[in-house]
Amino acid sequence: MTADELDRLIRRQPGVRVLDAQDDLFYLYDPAADLPPERQQPFATIVTGDHYERVSRLDEPGAWRLNLGLTKATYTTLFGAPPTERDADWVLDSGHDYAARDTLMPHPFYASQHWVAIISPTSLAPLRALINESYDFAARRYANRESRL
Repeated sequence: MTADELDRLIRRQPGVRVLDAQDDLFYLYDPAADLPPERQQPFATIVTGDHYERVSRLDEPGAWRLNLGLTKATYTTLFGAPPTERDADWVLDSGHDYAARDTLMPHPFYASQHWVAIISPTSLAPLRALINESYDFAARRYANRESRL
């Protein structure tokens, strides 16, 4: 699987808007395309380089990372309680090798917000349910906000 293939899959979901920064992609659930900047929280990202951190070694050939925001229930089912201890570079200590390829793991910085990451996944099959959950969770948050307005 390539980052481009995954990008096309995520973009096909209704209501998805994509922001591009430094060749990284940020997927928002924004069906009216009118979310103010302070409400633009992505549900998934594809990061293609070491623009934000170096622990994942995304500068290596062929490396890119899918990040997904999950529900607390799903995150804890997969990994237990989110890590809280950080090293000197603010990387969360989850016991995972954050540069391991094709391995689902807690996100090195956002695991405490129930985000997961996988570097250069080779197959969509194990990720499809997590991508759908991340999208559905974003759609529910959007609908909840809209109902309060």
